[in-house]
Amino acid sequence: MALLEVQDIHTYYGDSHVLQGVTFGVDEGALIAVVGRNGMGKTTLIHSIIGFNPPRRGTITYQGQEITHWKTFRIAQLGIGLVPQGRRIFPSLTTKETIAIATREGASGWTLDRLLSVFPQLENRLHSRSKNLSGGEQQMLSISRALAGHPGLILMDEPSEGLAPLIVRQIGRIISEIKAQGISMVLVEQNLSFALELADYIYVMSKGTIAYESEPEKLKENTEVKSQYLGI
Repeated sequence: MALLEVQDIHTYYGDSHVLQGVTFGVDEGALIAVVGRNGMGKTTLIHSIIGFNPPRRGTITYQGQEITHWKTFRIAQLGIGLVPQGRRIFPSLTTKETIAIATREGASGWTLDRLLSVFPQLENRLHSRSKNLSGGEQQMLSISRALAGHPGLILMDEPSEGLAPLIVRQIGRIISEIKAQGISMVLVEQNLSFALELADYIYVMSKGTIAYESEPEKLKENTEVKSQYLGI
């Protein structure tokens, strides 16, 4: 049984039928990537899993427990973390305060010291307000906030968006390090090369459906799929 199982979900915004029967799974310790053009339903998929916009049909199961219509706070308490698109940090809070409020009571493992060992750039920014951090530092803080909840699975929505190439490479190394410590991930990305470098398995979304899936190496070689669905 997969750690996360998404089965034939259909999600709407009003009358707009955005996700039209999406099915995939994430195994323990695996990183799966979901790629596609803008407007294909990638962020809606993340919002469906985390409970922001639950599907009207289909099921979402985590660790064998159906969570399809759970409230977001219950899903987070169960062990699913979120790194949202645009980072969405609280601008008036300091780095240390942001991590503190995200720390799940009774959880062990991702202490402040451990987080700073992964994100050493944040050590000198602990008392800086989040709005004063650079884009890269804000993204590191967003990932730290997710880890502070001691998740078994992290949903990452466009973590490379708006960052300089050097910072993108650094974020990629951090994601690899987190994966090496046994945390499963769903990575939503427009940056195909970034996703291909990190993923164990990859899904291509088009118009609210999974149009193609394969191991990363096979997608690298499939020029027809890249041209048709990714504009490459």
